[in-house]
Amino acid sequence: MPPPALLFLPGLLCDAEVWAAQTTAGPHAHLVVEYGLSDDLDTMATLALQQADAAGLGPLAVVGHSMGGRVAMQLWRQAPQRVRGLALMDTAWHPLPAGEAGAAERAGRLRLLEVSRHQGMTAMARDWVQGMVHPDRLGTPLAEAVVAMLARRTPAHQAAQIQALLNRPDASTALRSVSVPTLLLTGEQDGWSPPARHDEMAAMVAGPVTRVDVPHCGHMAPMEAPETVNAALADWLARL
Repeated sequence: MPPPALLFLPGLLCDAEVWAAQTTAGPHAHLVVEYGLSDDLDTMATLALQQADAAGLGPLAVVGHSMGGRVAMQLWRQAPQRVRGLALMDTAWHPLPAGEAGAAERAGRLRLLEVSRHQGMTAMARDWVQGMVHPDRLGTPLAEAVVAMLARRTPAHQAAQIQALLNRPDASTALRSVSVPTLLLTGEQDGWSPPARHDEMAAMVAGPVTRVDVPHCGHMAPMEAPETVNAALADWLARL
């Protein structure tokens, strides 16, 4: 049986830079997916499969970060026969909350979109990064790399991906059907997708699960803690 190819699914407004330390770390064939202006997580998963097919990839080890983790769960739902393993990082399963919590999330995302439209992507990225990385990394080259990555996108990308996230499905049914080895990893200081949320997902998955909490790390684990992430991925890949 051929080894699976790594299919990397970036998060909101991220590109291949978020996976730079992972795509150079091992011998596996790999592909970083681009979503274009898609505004639906299910469509993003379809695009990912189409791009994998176009690249001639067979069985897949699917790695999703943040929004990309949600895309990974949709990809599993669409084509479980293609997936040898799932690695879900800094992500979540729940739909937009009802009531005040959902309204607050919507307002916060739309506020950042208005910053992008009126002040530019760099201004938005400098605002957003404050809650994305561990506080000790603010003002460092790592934080600046995150800002530069986000600034490469446009308000149109941001609007489309916000739409996808605000309309996100409840992924619990998909998680309960996952039978392949699954890695669930998050930063200990990830305020968006904290460890407790990954514990919830681990309890849902039917197959074997590995949980990793990365110390001194915020939401951008693949960039903030590449050695820890790469070690976790290597252990997971060895079990596929």
